[in-house]
Amino acid sequence: MQLPMRMRYSRRDNRPAVGWVLAAAAAGGLLGARTALRARRRYDFRGKVVVITGGSRGLGLVLARMFAAEGARLALCARDPAELERAHTDLVARGAEVVGLPCDLTERSQVEGFIHAVRGHYGRIDVLVNNAGSIAVGPMTAMTVSDYDEAMRIHFWAPLYAMLAVLPEMRQRREGRIINVSSVGGKVSMPHLLPYCASKFALTGLSQGAHAALMKDNVLVTTVCPGLMRTGSPRNAFFKGRHRAEYTWFSISDALPVLSMGAARAARRIVAASRRGDAEVILPALAKVWVTGHALAPGVTAELLGFLDRALPAPGGIGSKRERGAKSQSSLSPSPLTLLGDSAALRNNEI
Repeated sequence: MQLPMRMRYSRRDNRPAVGWVLAAAAAGGLLGARTALRARRRYDFRGKVVVITGGSRGLGLVLARMFAAEGARLALCARDPAELERAHTDLVARGAEVVGLPCDLTERSQVEGFIHAVRGHYGRIDVLVNNAGSIAVGPMTAMTVSDYDEAMRIHFWAPLYAMLAVLPEMRQRREGRIINVSSVGGKVSMPHLLPYCASKFALTGLSQGAHAALMKDNVLVTTVCPGLMRTGSPRNAFFKGRHRAEYTWFSISDALPVLSMGAARAARRIVAASRRGDAEVILPALAKVWVTGHALAPGVTAELLGFLDRALPAPGGIGSKRERGAKSQSSLSPSPLTLLGDSAALRNNEI
């Protein structure tokens, strides 16, 4: 007698289904644990003292506005006293409590002096945002050892100096937040940005390692890897080689909505990630796709980057000398193609 089809299955045939059920249960448990951990780590910035390096313009100023809206008390530093004064006026008009001090972050003694002054003014430091940065754009042949040295001093040593200055009190208090603004260029090295990317790779490594080392002290470090953002910063970047052509492609890319992200939206994402204690945030979505693609197929992205390098301006022009973006304008920049970036420059104290 032949058994009906529904009676032919043995208990062994159910094993794949049971496996999927168990896997789903495990995944659900992990997601639940992550949600509970995030809720426990949730950080309230109201009344907290937030230190922002490079806070006088660009993303640093936008972050300062965002933290001020959260009720934080602010301490900003930058090299230019006039920029700091304009940023101070902007923030006070928004109801912020803020102090701004000039500081050369590449000098450890000045960093320690700045942190000491902030601690003396407010009594404590709760959040450190390592945001200060510099960028030199041009072909590899135009870059000098001093370009690499400068990039490392501002993107690696300066954040390290600041972290070492605030960590003793954070660890003793067993509470604190550190935000290190690296770059998607600290995940995938981009053509014509080699010193910048090399130094951002160093910052990413420092920041990721610090996150792991400081979790036990409840000092949570968030590594921020943004792609292009409309902060208006190209005007204050440095350009080498055929500097006008370099400025043109860079400023247009930085302004186009498809390629770049609004600074206010980026700042909201960064503050939210720090509030949750996230280890890393990559933005916008296009940057996530690029980083993921490079991780899965580095050979493919290397070939694509090689083609991109050949499409960018050839060596020549002013060679290894450099000129600011504001003095590298061309017939295409400024233009309607850079309108959003130019508007951001006016809003964010880049002019």
